[in-house]
Amino acid sequence: MIKAIFLAAGQSKRLKYENKLVKRYKKTPLINHSLKVLHKSKVNKVIVVLGYQHKKVKKIILKNKKNIFIYNKDYKKGMASSIKAGLKKVARNDKGFIVVQSDMPFIKKSDINKIYNSIKLKKFLVYVLKFKNKIGNPIGFDISLTKRFKKLTGEYGAKFMVKRLKNKTNFIKVNSSKVFKDFDLKKDFN
Repeated sequence: MIKAIFLAAGQSKRLKYENKLVKRYKKTPLINHSLKVLHKSKVNKVIVVLGYQHKKVKKIILKNKKNIFIYNKDYKKGMASSIKAGLKKVARNDKGFIVVQSDMPFIKKSDINKIYNSIKLKKFLVYVLKFKNKIGNPIGFDISLTKRFKKLTGEYGAKFMVKRLKNKTNFIKVNSSKVFKDFDLKKDFN
């Protein structure tokens, strides 16, 4: 199995007084844009890591049999804590996992499937999307890297692993950097 660890625990600090994941973008809550893509992709399960306002966020999440929910009680400690929480639902006999951020509405099913297919081939340890010289999320990992993730702390996330394992990384070309766009500010929703 290849699972997605869907990071939805953040506090939306740059969007004062609003949780960006429940805020609407094109009439749909932001979180459901990328979640819908994961549901349609080849990913076997979507581990939805909740934290900040978890009850409010869970209520608006698209229902799907692929969803597995986990609550990260340490969400205030940063992204690394959410990845570690999600890894609790990844089994040792899984082939790998894909770390996906929930505030990126332009992720495409074809890009998720490219990462998925690359993980299945097991030729590298890390699988990252690349446009020109820019890399970004979502990022796939071989199952053997779970122990390394358990040592991460704070805001260190998937991109940190790419830097550490550059020579064991498969860079997957994409046609536009738009896929890397995440929503942090009010103007992003316009």
